[in-house]
Amino acid sequence: MRKRNIRYVSTLYQEHKLKRKEEAAQFWADDGEENCLLNIYPSVKYQVFEGFGGALTESAGYIYNQMGEAQKEEMIRTYFGAEEMGYRMVRIPIDSCDFSLGHYEAVSDAEDRTFEHFQLERVEKNILPLLEDAQRIYGTELEIMLTPWSPPAYMKTNRNRNHGGTLKPEYRSIWADYICRYISEYRKRGYLVKRISLQNEPKADQTWDSCIYTAQQEKEFLRDYMWPALKKNGLTDVEVFIWDHNKERVYERACEIIDNTTDHMVSGIAFHWYSGDHFEALGMLHEKFPEKKLILSEACIEYSKFAKDDALKNAQKYAHDIIGNMKQGMSAFYDWNIVLDASGGPNHTGNFCDAPFMYDTQQKVLVRRNTADYLWHFAHFIKPGAVRIGSSSYTEALEAAAFLNPDDQIVCILLNRTGRDIKVNLRVENQMAEMVVKACAITSAVIY
Repeated sequence: MRKRNIRYVSTLYQEHKLKRKEEAAQFWADDGEENCLLNIYPSVKYQVFEGFGGALTESAGYIYNQMGEAQKEEMIRTYFGAEEMGYRMVRIPIDSCDFSLGHYEAVSDAEDRTFEHFQLERVEKNILPLLEDAQRIYGTELEIMLTPWSPPAYMKTNRNRNHGGTLKPEYRSIWADYICRYISEYRKRGYLVKRISLQNEPKADQTWDSCIYTAQQEKEFLRDYMWPALKKNGLTDVEVFIWDHNKERVYERACEIIDNTTDHMVSGIAFHWYSGDHFEALGMLHEKFPEKKLILSEACIEYSKFAKDDALKNAQKYAHDIIGNMKQGMSAFYDWNIVLDASGGPNHTGNFCDAPFMYDTQQKVLVRRNTADYLWHFAHFIKPGAVRIGSSSYTEALEAAAFLNPDDQIVCILLNRTGRDIKVNLRVENQMAEMVVKACAITSAVIY
């Protein structure tokens, strides 16, 4: 067995700011040490990880359009450059969401049932320029996920994009065709629409764009309207994700929707993080439906819940959630807005939140938030196609997830949210190396 080498990169919290440090350690033959072990098992393999991405909303695109060229380049290269985070996926709303300048729809006329006047003016102005630049830096097509927040107001029981409401039964077929038209319009422009979800947060009656579906309604819409529309339009290669909401009810929702009539239609289950960890729910879901992809489709620090100035704790919260989700089967991660203004907007209903990059439109300054540095540890080191492998840790104070990259390098992400250093005897294939994960640090160990 060849002798392995290890290097590790840490982001440390020192003097009230983050600093990055790279170190190396030496492996030696396993001498039977029992204490302070972090075991890694390359032969124990779990899910394939597809990669990382973020959301291109109208708000993000609007702020991006106000940035200077050098600032745009800096931010886009950080996200989509292979030498940095290498994002390969984006999530884009179908019509407006809360992170829009206001409401917009591709068709607002109830009489236009064939979408003769279908238009994407707002998308073309604020989203596509950002998408184009992202693809230029990435070097090829990005995989797009399209998600609706609400059908057009005329299709809903409350005749309003906001405040929940439901899809009128007589519009289910038309709404399915509308979603297909969105997919086709993007593809006609040369973009790769990889997947859709049926509805963002179908349980939430929000003060912004929202629409309620029970599990039975979502199942019927998928089975009787959306899937037939995809077939009719030659779009069955598009992956369909259900739920797209928080984890606390993800298990029962999937059980209610997926049966022998819908199983072949559902590629996976999308989930958010806003109701807490619920990692066990993902684990049960992965056991129940091992062939379905589990993707986190949205996460952000909401200012209605968390303090903007608590930047370190917010970044740690991200890392804790990502590691916990990964260890229960998550196969892709989409962050929410990739950039916002200094207030956490614009948002047409005041639902402000944090973002990895924020742009002060008054001072013309681009600010890199702590979450960007923490996300970098995952997205930079865990490559698309990596396989999660087995690991075990001697202490709950050290959170860890390990992956085998396509180039056979092992990557282990280690999170220490405590105020003390944690000693680690890292053990892999009868070899050991000693390292220390510093207090309030995230560390990426690369074993080669």
